[in-house]
Amino acid sequence: FVSELARVAAPGATIIIVTWCHRNLAPSEDSLKPDELNLLKKICDAYYLPDWCSPSDYVKIAESLSLEDIKTADWSENVAPFWPAVIQSALTWKGLTSLLRSGWKTIKGALVMPLMIQGYKKGLIKFSIITCHKPQAAIEGEPEAASPRV
Repeated sequence: FVSELARVAAPGATIIIVTWCHRNLAPSEDSLKPDELNLLKKICDAYYLPDWCSPSDYVKIAESLSLEDIKTADWSENVAPFWPAVIQSALTWKGLTSLLRSGWKTIKGALVMPLMIQGYKKGLIKFSIITCHKPQAAIEGEPEAASPRV
């Protein structure tokens, strides 16, 4: 996905990725804990998601693509109220009837919302923004721009 973003972005363009991630691994860890992997698998299965990665995984991918000025920010605290609000809206008469009319896939997704809340509370699930820039390409036949002298 990130490779395709880098491919189609214009030279000098800003790439912005806003996504759910799992927490960054501690230096002493090789992977997430088994209970964390299990929780993420349940969420992925319900929402038909691919495997999760961490913000630091996105940074490594961006670096491997020679993207520049790579930054990450954790927006989890701002997004965490979303899940309880969605659950609360689903518990209204209108919400329940709408949910029932939507079919099993939507009901299954609704039943997993408490797992998202659990993941946020444990610090496992992060809502992250990753920004970077595609390098400016040198225009053919023109010399590279000189770096300013300090």
